[in-house]
Amino acid sequence: MTDMISRRQMIVGAAALGGAISAPAIIRAQQIFLSYPFRLGVASGDPSPDGFVIWTRLAPEPLAEHGGMPMVPMPIDWEVAADERFQTIVARGTAIARPELAHSVHVEVTGLQAARPYWYRFTIGRERSARGRASTLPVRGAALDKARFAVVGCQNYEQGFYTAYGHMAREAVDFVFHYGDYIYEGAGSPVRVGGDGAARPPVREHQGQLLYSLDDYRRRYAQYKLDPDLQAAHAAAPWFAVFDDHEVENNWVGDIDQNGTAPEIFRLRRAAAFQAYYEHMPFRAASFPAPGSMQIYRRAVIGDLLDLHLLDTRQFRTDQPCGDGFKPYCPGWDDPKAQTIGMAQEAWLAGNLKQKAARWNAIAQQVMMMPLDRRTGDEPQPLRNMDSWGGYNAPRERVLNMFKGLGNTVVLTGDEHQNFAGELRRNNGEGDAVAVEFVSTSISSGGDGADRRAGAEQILHENSFLKYSNDRRGYLLCDVDRQRWQAAFRTLDYVSRPGAPVVTAATATIEQGLPALHFS
Repeated sequence: MTDMISRRQMIVGAAALGGAISAPAIIRAQQIFLSYPFRLGVASGDPSPDGFVIWTRLAPEPLAEHGGMPMVPMPIDWEVAADERFQTIVARGTAIARPELAHSVHVEVTGLQAARPYWYRFTIGRERSARGRASTLPVRGAALDKARFAVVGCQNYEQGFYTAYGHMAREAVDFVFHYGDYIYEGAGSPVRVGGDGAARPPVREHQGQLLYSLDDYRRRYAQYKLDPDLQAAHAAAPWFAVFDDHEVENNWVGDIDQNGTAPEIFRLRRAAAFQAYYEHMPFRAASFPAPGSMQIYRRAVIGDLLDLHLLDTRQFRTDQPCGDGFKPYCPGWDDPKAQTIGMAQEAWLAGNLKQKAARWNAIAQQVMMMPLDRRTGDEPQPLRNMDSWGGYNAPRERVLNMFKGLGNTVVLTGDEHQNFAGELRRNNGEGDAVAVEFVSTSISSGGDGADRRAGAEQILHENSFLKYSNDRRGYLLCDVDRQRWQAAFRTLDYVSRPGAPVVTAATATIEQGLPALHFS
């Protein structure tokens, strides 16, 4: 948001800070912070052919009330350069960090050249932010031979270090897709009870109670963003981000939470969560939260190579069938009125796909689309995750029918805290393959993990469309050219302590025009 600050606002701000009342120049010349104000780093996002968003937040005391900031608007100077030493400045201006938005700024930079890198930074008083690197997209339809990007998400602060982000920052990607669960909403505690019933301390402890208020959510984002590896990942490349559930509350959909809270009450909590999410992510003004919603489904066509469709599987979804959780069949699976992304978003996606704007379609979303049978023992009936597309047969089949005949569609997913790769087949996974799905593991959620989770062999056996699984933490690295899509599952052996090296656990390849997987 880049509006001009009024003289009256500057006078009030100067007085509050103990500076001179007379002129903005004096404020900018003086040291006005007792602590470094850019402690939460910088970020860029939602790139286009002529620009991108650049973000920062003033927070000299990130975990204190209001981030240690006075409740007045503050001007932040920004500049974008064609080189990393900032010898050639191509754009500059002043943005207003407003207390209503936690003193964050979202500058929509325009007028840049397509398909090239830029560097950006912020300044206030004598303080200067770290340098960030962003890049513009190729013009829609322009010939493009290759692209590289990463898929990340599920970064529970208490369950592991963000070492994977440090490695990802050095992968030289064009952009990053973050599928959600940027924060987790749980209360801090020095003891956690694991799935085996044993008590153990968290790797790192959340500050504060279960999140409900805007201040609660802001403090949690500040705690996460203090992590240096996460800051490095944001500074390395522009992000396309969407939320999943934990940015608000576990397994919420629409205006329904998992605790039976009255919808009008839950909407208050959701609104606070949406505002804090916007405040801490590099979104355009088009995603500015409305009183009851936030626009996160959107599209980016990258040259003539990649058509990126970012979905929202939370705001428009009907309640999970069978009471949520992992459940055997109930009639709710087949409810023809059930929705996962809603009819308006379905129509939007269908219209995008019909344009055939690029060699590849990437469906970037949150929860597994494959109808995975989750049995790992002697259960008599198939089990599915009701918080995935597996609990929503009718909308899943409608979307898979959109992919039929394209031969170039790849679905990118998270949420599972595991790596999976499989073919998306119509008719409950028993029909023809129309796309491929890559499920990227978590950054830290789930802890160290293992090469294979208990029961993985049976799940592979029960699901013929599933071709790969892995239970380590890490990220997905995609290299796409005109003939093939290569996905490397980059994993770490541990996140319970820092310093783990990264390895490629497996590499899957898709040939353009054929929705089938090959591994190396």
